[in-house]
Amino acid sequence: MSNPFDCITDFIFVETEVAPADVIVVPGASHPQLMEKAASLYKQGLAPFILPSGGVNPVLETTEWEFLRNVGIANGVPEEAILKEDQARNTFENARFSLDVLQKAGIHPGKVIMACKAGHSRRALLTYQTVFPKETEFFVSPVIDKTGISKDNWFLSEDGIRRIMTEVVF
Repeated sequence: MSNPFDCITDFIFVETEVAPADVIVVPGASHPQLMEKAASLYKQGLAPFILPSGGVNPVLETTEWEFLRNVGIANGVPEEAILKEDQARNTFENARFSLDVLQKAGIHPGKVIMACKAGHSRRALLTYQTVFPKETEFFVSPVIDKTGISKDNWFLSEDGIRRIMTEVVF
């Protein structure tokens, strides 16, 4: 039996198969699970680089980029495999500034793996698809972050409903 909110779940929560790519992008956040997932994908040989993105975050004592880089290094990713974007303040800037970093590094993003929060996956994907070249193929590898919100439980708590409905409105 379907639930009345299944259409929201199907829209907001994106997950695809992953395949070898040119880079793994991590839209900024203060959730270590995102970089842990990116590190796992990197160690599987799915991409030669990880590009975490994010500027100053009041929750952290540093930029989101530095926080995520440190998580990556702690999870066995060599520092030289982690590209730097530490100015972005929102999802659009994560995408725009990440594309700039890739272009300056001479990396053509033909295929991109995105390690992002599960409840943010649709907005992140749409934003990166808008900014990156139209021929870029994206693979979405969503992460259940420290909030624990997933496609299976978002509708069971007021916090989950608030967060996901904010994504719907966004």
